[in-house]
Amino acid sequence: MSSPRNTEYEETARTDLMLTQNEAGEIFNRIQKLSTADEVEVLFSGGRFSLTRFANNTIHQNVAEENHVVSVRTVFGGRTARAFTNKFDEESLRQVVRSAESLARVQHPDPDLLPMPDSSEASGRTGESPVSTRTVPSRHFEGTAGITPELRAEGVRKIVAVAERHKLTAAGVFSSGESVEGIFNSRGLSRWHTQTSAEISITMIGADSSGWQKANSPDVGNLDPLALAEVAARKALDSARPREIPAGKCTVILEPAAVLDIVGFMFWDYSGMAILDQRSFLSGRIGTKLFGDNITIWDDVAHPLQVGSPFDGEGVQRQRVALVESGIVKRVVYARATAERMKRSEYKDKVGPIEATGHGFALPNEMGEMPLNIVFAPIGDPQSLEQMIASTERGVLVTRLWYIREVEPFEKMLTGMTRDGTFLVENGRVQGGVRNFRFNESLIHMLSNVEAMSAPVRSCGEESFDMVVPAMKVNDFNFTEVTKF
Repeated sequence: MSSPRNTEYEETARTDLMLTQNEAGEIFNRIQKLSTADEVEVLFSGGRFSLTRFANNTIHQNVAEENHVVSVRTVFGGRTARAFTNKFDEESLRQVVRSAESLARVQHPDPDLLPMPDSSEASGRTGESPVSTRTVPSRHFEGTAGITPELRAEGVRKIVAVAERHKLTAAGVFSSGESVEGIFNSRGLSRWHTQTSAEISITMIGADSSGWQKANSPDVGNLDPLALAEVAARKALDSARPREIPAGKCTVILEPAAVLDIVGFMFWDYSGMAILDQRSFLSGRIGTKLFGDNITIWDDVAHPLQVGSPFDGEGVQRQRVALVESGIVKRVVYARATAERMKRSEYKDKVGPIEATGHGFALPNEMGEMPLNIVFAPIGDPQSLEQMIASTERGVLVTRLWYIREVEPFEKMLTGMTRDGTFLVENGRVQGGVRNFRFNESLIHMLSNVEAMSAPVRSCGEESFDMVVPAMKVNDFNFTEVTKF
C-alpha cells in the first residue's frame, strides 16, 4: 500500500537546467560532421546526483556530482567500436570521434552487425504486424529535481527522531537525482528521455536486532521518511531477543523486497542471447509449465509503477512482453541482432515468438539483452500481509534477503540469508524475532509453491533491480542453517 503523498518537497524552484534534446542534437550534428564513418551513433547519458548519508543517528556525509557523457559509435564495413568523453568542446569531440574510428578500423568484421535502425524500425512501424505502442507516463518531477541538502537533512531528522524515541540507532541514505538518456544516429533516429529519482533506505539497530525499510520513486512526494522509519523501528523492536528455532522446510511469508531480491536472479536468463549460448535455465523449457498457475510475469516499461526510458541501447521501442503466463514460460526478449541470429539457429522452432523487442544494450556488447521492467501480474484473490500471517499455523516472516548467490544454474538453486527482521509466526500471529537463517532454494520450486500473494507493489532491495512484485506465502521453503545473530 502506497504512503500518502508528501507535499513538502514541492516548494523548491529550479534555477539550473539539464542538457536538452535540442542541445544534444546540435552536439550530434557537430560529431557527424567530424566523422568519416559509414554510420555514426551517439548516446547521451548523465545528470546530477546527490546523497545524504547518516549513521549513529548523525549525518556524516553529503555529496553531489554532475556529469554528462557522450558515447560515440562508428561503423566501417561491419566493423564497429565505441569511445566516450564528458567534454563537449570542439577538440574533445574531434578526439572522441578519432578514437571511435581508429578502434573500429582495427576490429574484425562482425557478421551479425545490422545497419543502425531508422525511426520507423525503432518505433516498430515496419513489417506486417506493427508494434502497438503504449504511452510511458512522465517520470520527471520538478519537486524531485529541486530537492536541496536541507530538505534531505530534514527527512533524516525525522528518521533519527524515531530512532531516538525508541532508543535505537539509525543508519541509511536519502538520495535524489535527475538524469537524461538519449540516442541519435546517422539514419535519422532521435530519442530522448528525462527522469528524476529519490530513494530512502533505513536500518534501525538495537542491541540484538535490526529492522530495515527502503523505497524509491521518480516522485519524491510518494516517499514518507517518517512512515518508513516507524516500520523499520517496529521491526527492530519486535525482533529483539531473537530465539533460535531449527532449520528445515517450512512455510515462509516473504515481503516484496525479499521476493524481488531472490527472483531477480533469473531474469538474465530471459534473453535470446542466453538461449543461443545455452546458459539459460529456460533452454528446452520455453512453452512448458515451469511455475504455478498463479505466476504471470510481464516486462512492461509503460506500467505506472515502473521507471526507465521507453527505448533500448539502440533506440528501439521497448515492447510489453509476456514472459510467463499461468506458470507457462512463453518467450524471451531480443535485441535486433539476437533475433536475426535466432531465426537462423537450430533453436528457432523451440523458443516461441522471435522478434526484436527493444531490450538490447548499447553496442558493441557480449550481453545481448535483458528484461528490466519486471511486473508480476495481480491475481484474482490477493491477500494482505496480515491475512497471510493470520492463515499460517506455523511459519517464518522474512523482511529481506541478502548475500544471495547461485549454486546450480539449471534448477536456479540459490543460497543466501535472511536479515533485518525475521519472525516466527504461530497460530496466525507474529510471536517474536528468531535468529536468521541460511537458505538453499530453487526458484522453480519456490514459484511452484506459492500459496498466496498480495497485490503487486513497486519494491526495491539490495541484491537485484527494482520491480513490481507481490508479497508471497510459499510452502516448503528450504532453510538449511541457523546463524548466530
